[in-house]
Amino acid sequence: MKTWTDRLDTGQPVIKQSPRTVGDVIEGQTMLVPTARQVDDYIRSIPEGVKLDVRALRTALAIENGAEVSCPVYMGYHLRTVAEAANEALQRGMPIEDVTPFWRVLDANTPTTKRLSFGADFVAKQRRREGLGD
Repeated sequence: MKTWTDRLDTGQPVIKQSPRTVGDVIEGQTMLVPTARQVDDYIRSIPEGVKLDVRALRTALAIENGAEVSCPVYMGYHLRTVAEAANEALQRGMPIEDVTPFWRVLDANTPTTKRLSFGADFVAKQRRREGLGD
């Protein structure tokens, strides 16, 4: 079985027409289906003490890749992959400064956070440490 870390490097990004309207994605828009690595790399570029909500992350990745929107479903999957892979790295002894700071995007109330194997307390603690709130 693949680890979360293994899952970071699977797949290729795809830009396609959105097949239907869902949330802020309108049918026919050019939509980026990102990879977990793209999400991880972008989150690593967010400076310490700066937070970005999921919608802003989706928009930034889309624009960076020449699309109008990013797929909200795959973004949720990949945010969990990034967070769980960071947790695996911490469990292996990697210093907190070297893991992907997913807490700059996820907060205790983000639906993805509720699915994390290690819970929301860690996310809230890291956000408080960086002055991002809970």
